[in-house]
Amino acid sequence: MVRKRIGVMVPSTNTTLEADLQLVAPPYVTVHGHRLWLTNDANGDEAYARMNAEIETGVRYLATARVDVVAYGCTTGSFYRGPGWDRKMLAMMRAAAGAPAVATSPAVVEALRTFGARRISVVTPYPEWNNRRLRPYFEGVGFEVLNVDGEPVAAASGNQGINDQEPESVVEFATRMCRPEADALLCSCTAWRSMEVADRIEQRLGKPVITSNQATIWAAFHAVGVDRRIRGYGRLLEGLAT
Repeated sequence: MVRKRIGVMVPSTNTTLEADLQLVAPPYVTVHGHRLWLTNDANGDEAYARMNAEIETGVRYLATARVDVVAYGCTTGSFYRGPGWDRKMLAMMRAAAGAPAVATSPAVVEALRTFGARRISVVTPYPEWNNRRLRPYFEGVGFEVLNVDGEPVAAASGNQGINDQEPESVVEFATRMCRPEADALLCSCTAWRSMEVADRIEQRLGKPVITSNQATIWAAFHAVGVDRRIRGYGRLLEGLAT
């Protein structure tokens, strides 16, 4: 049996997305990573423009491994320029790879729509620069964003430091900040270890929880035909078999 191959590009500081993929990938799916330059303290348009300038090259590298899908695993990098740019990025990735492509922010949008969510609460480990750009992206694609709250310890830790935040801190912060009237909660950032505790947060809140990694993995698994129910990481991945 030829195994399905997922090629994933992550910011060079990110050590969480690939680990999350390995947690849930079935034996017939392999994961192949490529890093895009981002330093621990870098932020702002210039830093993300520099990182995203490497996307096409990264895709071409992954294409030499004959991957079945290429995934861009950065939430801010796929929303900071607003709605529409993400679609252009996906088109470029598909053309360069000769294969399907997914990216985190549009995957999150589709995941939220799967649950019929219109009003959302958002929690992040971001500094204010990222949070200010997150809201217009999700409002621009049709959601009512009730709140965007950044966890201060994670936000102060730098890009690599986000990976080292304990999942328990995500549970406490997310459940405290989610608005009762929200249809769903979004835990944004592919470096944050929120997927590991998505199921626990859902049990506390009684509503769907979408995390950046969970949505990226869900979209990539759809692209390669994974149709097995994955338990323990939230309703979205449990629904792969439906």
